[in-house]
Amino acid sequence: MQITVIGAGAWGTALAIAASRQPAAHRVVLHARDAAQAQAMQQQRCNERYLSGIELPPSLGISCEPLGALVPSACAEDLFIIATPMAGLRSTLQALRGVPSSVAWLCKGFEAGTGLMPHEVQAQVAPHMHAGALNGPSFAQEVARTQPTALVAASPHASVRDALVKAFHGTTLRVYANDDIVGVEVGGAVKNVLAIATGLCDGLDLGLNARAALITRGLAEMTRLGVALGAKPETFMGLSGLGDLVLTATGDLSRNRKVGLLLAKGLSLEQAVTSLGHVAEGVYSARTVHQRARQLGVDMPITEAVVALLDGRLKATEAVQVLMGRGPRGEAV
Repeated sequence: MQITVIGAGAWGTALAIAASRQPAAHRVVLHARDAAQAQAMQQQRCNERYLSGIELPPSLGISCEPLGALVPSACAEDLFIIATPMAGLRSTLQALRGVPSSVAWLCKGFEAGTGLMPHEVQAQVAPHMHAGALNGPSFAQEVARTQPTALVAASPHASVRDALVKAFHGTTLRVYANDDIVGVEVGGAVKNVLAIATGLCDGLDLGLNARAALITRGLAEMTRLGVALGAKPETFMGLSGLGDLVLTATGDLSRNRKVGLLLAKGLSLEQAVTSLGHVAEGVYSARTVHQRARQLGVDMPITEAVVALLDGRLKATEAVQVLMGRGPRGEAV
């Protein structure tokens, strides 16, 4: 099996490293968009910008050729991993439209403008492609350092799920299969928005009670939206739901959580995002998550408050007051 990881950011690099370390000895290529970055990684054997200090395995290949050049030589046994942000998914799928191989994406969120989930974008761009998502509670640095991690391979196609398990499952990285791609993708999108809210909560020093309440009610929001979109409720109690939410909302490596912490300190959104130096998907997907929920008539008060905060319509303390000032209701509502 040849595994081509498209996108040499932190997460793409970490998974390329993980695949290269598998005893099955897959041929793994990390594809960088920028030729200078590819050359630097080849010479230094390290992705200094995104995973400083972590050595690239000797067997890991580095490429920067046009994506279209990858299609003619691809075969059914190969696997393409799209490790771009959500904004780059559509163009990358278009470039890979003719491949007979399995394809999976790592991005989480709803597409800006259309409000589509990744699998819905794929259905538009490459409807005959066998594709899916690789998701779950994971920080790139920990995967690259071979710290124990569990992920979920989601696809309606058993061949894609099997390819992802074959490519990445090992002694430090467990991969579980799931056919509920809607639930897995909703969990991955909404948890980033909720992590901003939890970072805000902690930044304002509201306490552990508030954090627990926020995560739990956030999970309820996530589940409501997912079920309205056709997901299985039980998916949200798994790795891509509760698991990823807890990690992203409480882990200090979480970029979305850091945005909330910085907003609580009084930084503007622009200042917070600039200080990160990396993409925080929750900032870009919050509005599309809220938009999709409104179209379906799904109540998501935490998400709504985060959007108002990001848009500058609410201050941090005002967002808390709005949420706490809501009328009483049953827990299941």
